[in-house]
Amino acid sequence: MAEIGRYNTLVISKHTDFGLYLQGGELGEILLPKRYIPKQDDLQPGDSLRVFLYLDSEDRPIATTLRPRAQVGEFASLKVTDVNPVGAFLDWGLPKDVLLPHGQMRKPLQPGDWCTVYLYLDNASRRITATTKLDRHLDQSPPRYRVGEAVEFLLAERTDLGFKAIIDNRHAGLLHRNELFRPVRLGMRLSGFIREVRPDGKLNLTLQAPGKAGADALQSAILNELQNRGGTLPMGDHSDPQTIAELFGCSKGAFKRAIGGLLKQGQIRLCDRHIELVDGQSVQNDQ
Repeated sequence: MAEIGRYNTLVISKHTDFGLYLQGGELGEILLPKRYIPKQDDLQPGDSLRVFLYLDSEDRPIATTLRPRAQVGEFASLKVTDVNPVGAFLDWGLPKDVLLPHGQMRKPLQPGDWCTVYLYLDNASRRITATTKLDRHLDQSPPRYRVGEAVEFLLAERTDLGFKAIIDNRHAGLLHRNELFRPVRLGMRLSGFIREVRPDGKLNLTLQAPGKAGADALQSAILNELQNRGGTLPMGDHSDPQTIAELFGCSKGAFKRAIGGLLKQGQIRLCDRHIELVDGQSVQNDQ
């Protein structure tokens, strides 16, 4: 069954001068305007086409091959284009902006603002609608993640501790400030890892692979860089976090833990303004 606000794979029923009509089941035939027909495809009645469905200015179902920034049931950071007595209108990548009613705002918004929203179908109008009241749309069941599991997440809100994130469009998580080693901003979608599953079910995130695997990979990278530079690297506890991030793609804290481990293993020595390989040490091949 075709769904408004989501991607659908629909069968072409007929050609017209102004577009294709698609079989929309209970929604009836749905127009894909000519300007959105893929030019490289010789599409015929009976062929299938993946499209996004929404309502046009007259509340009729219409199809597009454009890609909105989110579909119903997902979270996204969107820019406010206009505000009127009905609510705010948000640019979500389609010709018709999506409505964020005043009653669904957590705070007043102005054109040019960005806000993180959840998209849903309004029960009364069946229109695609946005809300900034996010918590009610998150999965409240205990999360089934493992420490070290790779996830995708959206930075949804700045907090005193860092950033509140939405993981896989389902669960809330927290990316602590001390886990940041490169510039980020609200609304960014990032790849990372589960750093901790707390006893209360809350999730802490990291941008680096946690645990032994991540530590071993970073230590190998440091040893490789030392060998490439003739055994000496002008870095240590004093080094700027940005320099560390650019060279090794990690936080300063992770770098310090890695060189601490190499020190304990006797593979490097820490000098005043640099680190160096201990005589006779060489980079070990990956196991």
